[in-house]
Amino acid sequence: MRNLFLDTNILVDLLADRKPFSKFAMEIFSAAENKQVILYTSSHSIATSYYLLKKFLEDKLLREALSGLIEYVKVIPIDSSMINKGLKSKQRDFEDALQLYAACSIQRMDCIVTRNIKDFKGSEIPALSPDEICAKL
Repeated sequence: MRNLFLDTNILVDLLADRKPFSKFAMEIFSAAENKQVILYTSSHSIATSYYLLKKFLEDKLLREALSGLIEYVKVIPIDSSMINKGLKSKQRDFEDALQLYAACSIQRMDCIVTRNIKDFKGSEIPALSPDEICAKL
């Protein structure tokens, strides 16, 4: 089974049904439902997804959607050690550093799934686009 860390943009693609990207997000979640992959994300991604989507979705529906989402995704808590590593990281973007350290906290994390591959250039965990992952499922 493959361990996939989902960046925030993948969650937002799914929840907001951002076409054409949501197609790949749905395929990835379908693979999780069929036990082909194990999905992970950070607590930061859940909070950020809520923040980004609250302008477009009714609060109750958004909370229900996020609650349903975490039935398929293991949420990695961002702790003070990850924050400290992120602050000292050479990653240009602090939020990406938090994502990277959350992903690194899981042994045998196969990849980070993101539409922003360049943000994870040089990371110890390879970053793959959603369409690349779907082609491998």
